[in-house]
Amino acid sequence: MDEEKPTTFADLGLSEDVLGALDALGYEEPTPIQVQAIPLLLAGRDVIGRAATGTGKTAAFALPLVERIDPEDRSVQALILAPTRELALQVAEATHRYGAPRRVSVLAVYGGQA
Repeated sequence: MDEEKPTTFADLGLSEDVLGALDALGYEEPTPIQVQAIPLLLAGRDVIGRAATGTGKTAAFALPLVERIDPEDRSVQALILAPTRELALQVAEATHRYGAPRRVSVLAVYGGQA
């Protein structure tokens, strides 16, 4: 008998705060990369994921990151590296939206702009 895979973000173990943010953003159900990655990342495991553009990779790693950050601790708790300025800004904006209910602070730092 096969174990049934989670089909909602709540099934993945995300907090009510983050679930509320996802609802406000119009997210309805997790994509395959999110179903596979989020539970592992919430458990503190390392993940190397690969999926096509537009499949929800940013949420797959940013949602567990937001869950694991202590908003009362003002020190740097995570670093996300992106290969381009545009992607860095996109990832920062998405992470900010996911973490807003938990008061997670996000800062995009990039070079190459005069």
